[in-house]
Amino acid sequence: MTSPSTTTAPPAAPAGSAAPLALSTPAHDAGLLLLRLVLGLTMAAHGTQKLFGWFGGGGISGTGQFFTASGYPAGDAMAVLAGLTETLGGLGLAAGLLTPLAGAAVVGTMVNAIAVHGAGAFFAPQGVEYEVLLTAGAAALALTGPGRYAVDRFLPVLRGHRLAHGALAVALGAVIAGALLLVRN
Repeated sequence: MTSPSTTTAPPAAPAGSAAPLALSTPAHDAGLLLLRLVLGLTMAAHGTQKLFGWFGGGGISGTGQFFTASGYPAGDAMAVLAGLTETLGGLGLAAGLLTPLAGAAVVGTMVNAIAVHGAGAFFAPQGVEYEVLLTAGAAALALTGPGRYAVDRFLPVLRGHRLAHGALAVALGAVIAGALLLVRN
């Protein structure tokens, strides 16, 4: 017969509430790592297209012409800003470094991409499905945190990710995106 002091069952949840879930499991952390790597490196590659013309991109000059044609002032400066935001935000997500801010950077950039691309359709080739997916993925990572396999685990402030950090960062990204859209003709 087992005594109550040797049982290993978790304590019962209060009546009317769900049982507590583990905050992090190896499968959860591996899934977040995969999402961070794919989304982050995709965004970083997009940024290097703008900055250096890699992967068939326009570089600063070609991207700057696109920004000017899209109604933004100082097209070359906007190309540098977008390129740095995508590259650094993407690398931050991939590494799990300052994840809320990295996610916010990607969210802000993608909100502008959605606005420029327009809402003519949701699905490709004229749709915004790709941009919406990247935006949602970046926001989700900012809100959930990077998981255990991340540089943030070594930063005291971000070690214990808080929803408030992610929510404030996503709001900041949206506000900055809105401000950039306001200067657009």
